[in-house]
Amino acid sequence: MKGLTAPGERLPAFALLLGLVVVAGPGAHSQTFKVVHEFKWSDGANPVAGLTVDGKNLYGTTSSGGKFGVGTVFEINSSNEESVLYDFTGGKDGGTPEASLILIGGNLYGTTAAGGASDAGTVFEVTPQGVEKALYGFTGKADGANPESSLVADSAGNLYGTTNLGGKYDQGTVFELVKPKAAAGAWTEEVLYSFGKGDDGADPVAGVTFDAAGNLYGTTSNGGANGYGTVFQLKPSKSGWTENILHEFALQGDGGVPYAGIVVDGNELFGAATDGGDGGSSGGGTVFELTSSSSGWKFAVLYQLPGWGISGSFSNVLVASGKIYATTHCDGASSSGTVYELTPSGNTWTTKLLYAFTGGSDGQYSFANLVLYEGSLYGTTKLGGQGDNGVVFKVTP
Repeated sequence: MKGLTAPGERLPAFALLLGLVVVAGPGAHSQTFKVVHEFKWSDGANPVAGLTVDGKNLYGTTSSGGKFGVGTVFEINSSNEESVLYDFTGGKDGGTPEASLILIGGNLYGTTAAGGASDAGTVFEVTPQGVEKALYGFTGKADGANPESSLVADSAGNLYGTTNLGGKYDQGTVFELVKPKAAAGAWTEEVLYSFGKGDDGADPVAGVTFDAAGNLYGTTSNGGANGYGTVFQLKPSKSGWTENILHEFALQGDGGVPYAGIVVDGNELFGAATDGGDGGSSGGGTVFELTSSSSGWKFAVLYQLPGWGISGSFSNVLVASGKIYATTHCDGASSSGTVYELTPSGNTWTTKLLYAFTGGSDGQYSFANLVLYEGSLYGTTKLGGQGDNGVVFKVTP
């Protein structure tokens, strides 16, 4: 794993990448932990996405709370002071953002799962001054509905993502939002692929990821020949995009129902399934690898998770110096989630607990990706803290 970083979960359904179970024991808090901010509802509540860093400040979304109760875009400065950049109204501007933001040219871009002209979600832009613009409002029909994943951008500034529903077969889409050539022009949406015409997969939760050749990779949480989801590739051509199924999950040793997206590292793909593994349908999921060769794609399970009912995490992962850092949402000593580290050791992975949430003022249920900022790991919890509205936290390994 050559210094991977991941950009993309789900309770309702959010964008995610790898989820791993860590069993926390008493006295496991050996790292430095601090609550950076406790949400009060008025400044946002229930963040389910991770943070974005621009070198000075942290940016994120809350899925509810704020002036109108349907979420916010917030900023945390270098002094750990939080301010609301934008309060969603739930109207044409969007509502209920459930995905991380991306930064392009100083502006923030993201998706809302609701709101817009047809209440089917939006793609939006927010400036550093807090001016919001809905770039596109989904109709809930052939163009897609309810985007819950983070976006990616190409070199021209066009945006790519997935919708969980809608499309030709109402089982989700991969879309492109084309940047206007003139500053005053309108963004236009193009559906690159509609899921559900057969065994091609259905209901993508996470976003998509580019490789160096311009192919897109992602997962579907349902569909495929066995009904437990797929890993897919979309290849561009002059006549359009062609889908290739790289793996169809069977809910056996390979896992099943992947809510997480894909990390691309050269000719290797990494991801996670939330169910299955050595426990079959009662397993806690798997971490897997797909390797490309002249003979095709080879699937291998890197790690199998024990069955814990709702086990593992729905969060993105951060990979730094060959280690994986991530969160889980309901395991640990208090069943309130953990922050953990995975280190490769030969052909296996070893786990180290960095923090186990208690469900109190320190937070509860982290669905968020972690970001590395000034030597510490930052993330969010959906609940816990003041008023049980969630927190922003940092862990210093």
